[in-house]
Amino acid sequence: MALVSSCEMLKKAQGLGTAIGAFNIENMEMAQAVVEAANEAGLPIILQTTSSTLKYATPATFAGIAAALARDSKIDIAMHLDHGNSYELAMQCIKDGYTSVMFDGSTLSLEENIRISAQVVQAAGSVPVEAELGSVGGKEDDHEAENNYTDPDDALRFVRETGIASLAIAIGTAHGIYSGTPVLDIERLKAIRQRVDIPLVLHGASGVPADAVRTCIKEGICKVNFATELRIAYSDGVKEYLRENPKAYDPKAYGKAGRAFVKKCVHEKFEMLQGA
Repeated sequence: MALVSSCEMLKKAQGLGTAIGAFNIENMEMAQAVVEAANEAGLPIILQTTSSTLKYATPATFAGIAAALARDSKIDIAMHLDHGNSYELAMQCIKDGYTSVMFDGSTLSLEENIRISAQVVQAAGSVPVEAELGSVGGKEDDHEAENNYTDPDDALRFVRETGIASLAIAIGTAHGIYSGTPVLDIERLKAIRQRVDIPLVLHGASGVPADAVRTCIKEGICKVNFATELRIAYSDGVKEYLRENPKAYDPKAYGKAGRAFVKKCVHEKFEMLQGA
């Protein structure tokens, strides 16, 4: 199969009251792990890369890996730009084969966020665009922000004036590692859902308790992002292999170990999402 747009994938999930897992990848092995787990589970997925990851390797490189994996897969796979930090990067990703992009203008004023998001939507054509209103706190790669909760009334205006396909909202999650158990503002989520009819996205889900994620899905979230836990899993697999095999020098050997750990992590996230 070829890479697909995330648009129909998310609309279907929204109609069923479920959520699509969106998994950040940093290399070929992580992409393989996510796709292998998805094929075994028979579930559609979104692979994503952040702006920082695209300094490590180009959009064309990651799009090529994703396209090759999708070709041999039984399930739908979309390739998404996560936290795109500029109009130019979003356009480059589309040119190189991404089937979904995000423009993150959450640190800008509401008016500027609307203006640039609308420009990205217009230029993207049939490629769906995700944007963020409010800001999810914490640090992930080069992306760092204070937590600024999404205003439900601003969300209505934002969606109307930009034409975005999905909206990432801030309700108390954070990027990176939590120092305690996050407390999510479910009433705010409900208020946004009442005003906005497009798919809603939950960022910063790594480390959020399963029951909290399931509650968010029940109240309207239909895309859930996972990044930090996958990075930890890959690193833990590599570290364990090298501890047990200190003379190892073949990257394929410890790459396989990292891949196995990521695959296990993804299956655990599927159980969380399907249990909603």
